[in-house]
Amino acid sequence: MGERRSRERRDLRCAAVTGMAVLMMLLGFAGTAAAAPISNFPPTPSLPAYSGSAADSQPVEDYRRPPQNPFLAKNPFSNIHNDTWMTDAYPGPGPTGLNPVTASGSGGPGICATLATDQRGRLVSVCPSIVAPPQARIIDPDTLETIATYDLPDGPPLGDTPAFQDYTSGGYFFLDERDRIWVPTKTNQLFVLAQTEAGDGFRLERTFDLSGVANPSRERISSVLPDFRGRIWFVTKQSGTVGTIERRTGKIRTIRLKERVQNSFAIDSGAVYIASDRRLHRLWAGRDGRPRIEWSVRYRNTGKTKPGQADAGTGTTPTILRGGLISITDNADPMNVVVYRTGRKLARGLQRKVCEVPVFGKGAGASENSLIGIGRSLIVENNYGYRDPFNPETVNAITEPGFARVDIARNGKSCRKVWTNSEVRAPTVVPKMSAETGLIYAYTRPPDPSGALGYYWTAIDYRTGRTVFERFAGSGLLYNNNYAGITLAEDGTAYLGVIGGVVSLRDGGT
Repeated sequence: MGERRSRERRDLRCAAVTGMAVLMMLLGFAGTAAAAPISNFPPTPSLPAYSGSAADSQPVEDYRRPPQNPFLAKNPFSNIHNDTWMTDAYPGPGPTGLNPVTASGSGGPGICATLATDQRGRLVSVCPSIVAPPQARIIDPDTLETIATYDLPDGPPLGDTPAFQDYTSGGYFFLDERDRIWVPTKTNQLFVLAQTEAGDGFRLERTFDLSGVANPSRERISSVLPDFRGRIWFVTKQSGTVGTIERRTGKIRTIRLKERVQNSFAIDSGAVYIASDRRLHRLWAGRDGRPRIEWSVRYRNTGKTKPGQADAGTGTTPTILRGGLISITDNADPMNVVVYRTGRKLARGLQRKVCEVPVFGKGAGASENSLIGIGRSLIVENNYGYRDPFNPETVNAITEPGFARVDIARNGKSCRKVWTNSEVRAPTVVPKMSAETGLIYAYTRPPDPSGALGYYWTAIDYRTGRTVFERFAGSGLLYNNNYAGITLAEDGTAYLGVIGGVVSLRDGGT
């Protein structure tokens, strides 16, 4: 037994080191159209390549589309969480598991964490890397070939953020209504990249310099988004500086929360919601454009950075729901799904907090991804136990299992846990939901007797929490998605950025 475990550890270290070597080799391919399949590394998984069965689509009846921000690409294709409500839900289809077909394409170093979709139906991304500058890309959705690239300014890592959890300059960009990428750089500039007329390249259309209010040697911009009036909002990670940019003049106005903000934020027609490592804040801009806090609420917090989390706070971008509600997870133990009322002022007798529902087990629950919000339901994924994939000692860490659904009562006064799936282990993926198929899509790594690092596309039934099907995607470090999010195209194909490139899943038909 001891010899076998030693052999497995050697195999895993070899896989990690080999994966890094290949990743370095990919530097030579960055910017080319080559999309060779991503290589698998031993050991070979012993689990079946496909399990489960195809599902009959069961549309979610109470799904309603979130409002369309006129300054963003068409919902749900503008940012990592689909829309400014951050619902992570799609009105259209996803794979049903009918003769599923997988594909992969290598596209240079960097993880394309957000895959937006332009008006030509192509994938558009910004891909941060630990070995190369961040790079904007246009990717062919059929061949997974890289059509165009644009290298963004690089910068030294900041010591307070592990390299594998640093998604500044790319993790949170947005695509606007004219197919332009708005992305903060590691030099704390905001680049606006337009596509060439032929759609085969990028050009830098405009730059906003934010380094005067956010020194790039001390802090980085986490995310940028437009509100429904076109005003650009941004937030920095280390000090929680919240700012607005007036598009025409470029004038910047800021306030400082003095709290860390790891994730993106949510926007409604008249409010911006930001979750720091201590509180959930509602903000809006005054007549002078300066952000102001309209209310704040503190959530439960152990004060500890759980394995899988990027800091000691909520790992979730806030999710807005209809009926004047918003939700995050807290950092209690066990972790809770927490729902709040969004109103600036509340009627007499109403509390800001609607409910908090514990999910997963004590000492085994953490989230570093936004909740899926669909109808009156919230879907939460467990990321507890994820470790640095580039460290040979932690590359084989298995996360705790868990997906759960929490529903808000129709009267908006209470919540209940509907189901828990205790089988699926999704280390870090941003899961997505199809309202048309009634399936939740995840990217998982189940324990394998062979010790292999096998990754699987996984579908979960929204109604029951049952695992519907699993389809093998690939094995080894290069198939690790490391916090990237799933995208569903209009034809139902699922895409995901991984360390080695992009992977896809689609139905093969009869």
